[in-house]
Amino acid sequence: MITVTALAAEKIQQAATDGNAEGMFLRIAAQRGEDGGIQYGMGFDEQDEEDILLTSEGVTLLVAPHHKDLLNGAVLDFVEMGPGDFRFIFINPNDTGGGSCGSSSGGSSGGGGCGGCGGGCH
Repeated sequence: MITVTALAAEKIQQAATDGNAEGMFLRIAAQRGEDGGIQYGMGFDEQDEEDILLTSEGVTLLVAPHHKDLLNGAVLDFVEMGPGDFRFIFINPNDTGGGSCGSSSGGSSGGGGCGGCGGGCH
């Protein structure tokens, strides 16, 4: 459904350590924006009963069932957008509109964000 690149996985694991979120999962959320593009959210969280649990590059991901279709085939990467400007991005064949920049949130348990460009997880 969604894959994580090796570099993104490394940065996610580093963020978990730095944010005292070790042992938590990375929740990925997506919703269609007004412009038709997909807006993303991510943050460390605990598993809810209905969550879909995935593992990619050693990172365990949580996806709520209502986000599954928008994230199908997506890749989470960590790239340099400009000199010294590193960000998580989503490369998604389902995103025909605006942005692809990942956003961060502490998740419902407040375990710390993962870096990005604003927005929320839920």
